[in-house]
Amino acid sequence: MVIDELRPMEAVPDAETAVDRLEALHAGATQALQTALARYLEHRIPPDATERLQFRYPELRLTYQPTGPLPRLNRATAKFQAPGLYATTVTQPGYFRAYLLEQLRPLVRDYGAGIEVGLSGQEIPYPYIVEPGTDLGGSGVSASDLATLFPVPLLSVVGDEVADGLWLENPGDPRPLALFDGVRTDYSLRRLVHYTGSDWREIQPWILLTNYHRYVDGFVRHGLERLAAGEGERLVLPGGIVVKQAEAVSADPAALIAASPWHKYQMPAYHLVGRGPDGAPQGTTLVNIGVGPSNAKTITDHLAVLRPHCWLMVGHCGGLRQSQTIGDYVLAHGYLRRDRILDDLVPPEIPVPALAEVQIALQSAAAAVTGERADALKRRLRTGTVVTYDDRNWELRFSQERRRINLSRAIAVDMESGTIAAQGFRLRVPYGTLLCVSDKPLHGEIKLPGAANAFYERAVAEHLQIGLATLDALRADRAGLHSRKLRSFDEPPFR
Repeated sequence: MVIDELRPMEAVPDAETAVDRLEALHAGATQALQTALARYLEHRIPPDATERLQFRYPELRLTYQPTGPLPRLNRATAKFQAPGLYATTVTQPGYFRAYLLEQLRPLVRDYGAGIEVGLSGQEIPYPYIVEPGTDLGGSGVSASDLATLFPVPLLSVVGDEVADGLWLENPGDPRPLALFDGVRTDYSLRRLVHYTGSDWREIQPWILLTNYHRYVDGFVRHGLERLAAGEGERLVLPGGIVVKQAEAVSADPAALIAASPWHKYQMPAYHLVGRGPDGAPQGTTLVNIGVGPSNAKTITDHLAVLRPHCWLMVGHCGGLRQSQTIGDYVLAHGYLRRDRILDDLVPPEIPVPALAEVQIALQSAAAAVTGERADALKRRLRTGTVVTYDDRNWELRFSQERRRINLSRAIAVDMESGTIAAQGFRLRVPYGTLLCVSDKPLHGEIKLPGAANAFYERAVAEHLQIGLATLDALRADRAGLHSRKLRSFDEPPFR
């Protein structure tokens, strides 16, 4: 429900004041909604129309009125494409404070943008202010009862029209300031808790995605080693299990994983939490997304609202070339997308480019971790096209697929990488893929139980270290990572 009766917007002098005001408005709105909900559950006193006016997201507006030509700036984000009024609703401004300041400061400094803040006409759905695990059913009130009295999620106002280029400008209406507004962000924050078993606030901006649980063992060991060395704040496992620095030396990785209820969650996530000088998250998250493009799209749809700096796919693949050996690496520089799940949003004929900064970081990390250089590294690490299928039994259709694989010059096959890259391209999140060859289906080298176990033990630890080293390198030089390759000609100002 969108409300027409609005308070006037308030002009503010700078970015810091704007975010302070956003925080105050959001806190007031959520507190009013929580108070009204608690009162109704206990005393059956519903909110009236006047009280309901308080249950609204804060809105952030920027006005750009140039007196000369637009500045010519080389950066990819925090840019106006045209003069005018830009607006978005905002949720959780306290959490997103560093991000909001990072976007607002250059827009004010370089463009002289004016800032206004106020309550929007967009209501906050009541499920988004209820803490996970709260049992509303115990009050004797049904969901349908609450839906008649309190704001509820409406699919008609939750969408990706801006990201997908479907937003249509209406004269007199503001242009979008950001890819995701408040209600779209809140929708995904709740889904992240559901899928990963983690508080969404624990998710870090540097993300590894994998399709095998064995990478979890290595990540937990890595997290404990970092904590023991005094790096990072804590390690968080699904179900809210937390290990702090003082506990890391004596912690048993296997026991921690066994104690975590990871099996309850479709895509369990593990977080090595760290913070930058500005207090913003700077650690690493590993998500075991399982197998298939549906999971890959689902999790990245939701991770994207956190505006991560990068996500990398580090998983296993089938090698398609005779020269490959099980345990070799594949650095994807292109994708034959046979996953089909994004065909309407990013049609297969739209190229998904490799990002030079990520490719260089991946290759450099592979050289550093393996200790191999020049021809030795080339024999171990092959660069080429990865074909991503939506059918695990694609081999049963090989007679139909053979020519397409040949024409694409694909060197590996999997079920997630093309989806993750296309989602990064679509949602403006830098992406990359480094896969490890676990079998060679075209050459009779299949995974057998004994061979597979030996392969996993040998290859997983090194592969994970390459992914982590890549993120460390990108984290140390973030300035060039957010590439203009990912921006459209009518891109919203915010990253």
